[in-house]
Amino acid sequence: MSHEFELTHDIDLDATPEQVWAAIATGPGIDSWFMGRNEVEPRVGGIATMAMPGFTSDSTVTAWEPGRHFAYRGPTEDDGSFMAFEYLIEGCEGGATSLRLVHSGILTGDWESEYDALRKGNPLYLRTLAQYLTHFPGRVGVPVAAFGPQQSDQDIVWSAISRALGLGEDVTEGDRVHVTFAGQRIDGVVDTVLKPSFLGIRTDDALLRFVGRTGVILTGHHIFTDVDVAAAEHAWGDWLAAVFA
Repeated sequence: MSHEFELTHDIDLDATPEQVWAAIATGPGIDSWFMGRNEVEPRVGGIATMAMPGFTSDSTVTAWEPGRHFAYRGPTEDDGSFMAFEYLIEGCEGGATSLRLVHSGILTGDWESEYDALRKGNPLYLRTLAQYLTHFPGRVGVPVAAFGPQQSDQDIVWSAISRALGLGEDVTEGDRVHVTFAGQRIDGVVDTVLKPSFLGIRTDDALLRFVGRTGVILTGHHIFTDVDVAAAEHAWGDWLAAVFA
């Protein structure tokens, strides 16, 4: 069974249209707040590539109007499913920007669960975009993805991650975080919470994201300092393994 969908999300950003465009329509910009490692060929018909551990996706750029309109569409799979993303930028008074994301496509299989995940997840990524543009303007983030061991359900994941970060299960935005990682102290503040599937922490040089669903846990961090990606992913993988040991 297939299901056609369209989700629309609006957000006001404390950044200029030019800054927003660089964040949503260039590889380094997308790396700084969204998923995976990205490259964008800057033209209609160009290829937008997203690479994550064990997964690479090539999409086709369908709209390219710098500072105004960017869109791309993924390939149609054998079961007829596909996803498309469209960004509409509008400048506001005072140098701010209004951004609209339209996420559409066709879902198959357990489409209701997938739709619910997209409906909840899209605003979280836009919130990370806002955190990036507000706190790390002009800097480029390095994505760090690491996976933890599969758990029986998401509540177990949430409880363990919260404890490991020194937080209660009823964590709220604004809570302070102090934790030791790889022999170094991390000090930050919780900036995004969606229990039990998403926890975001902002530090002076990183946006740390812990993402979970159906007992799976992974990091979607963005690091704004020089970092050995392979070493960082290995270290975070070890940290997650220890949390669930």
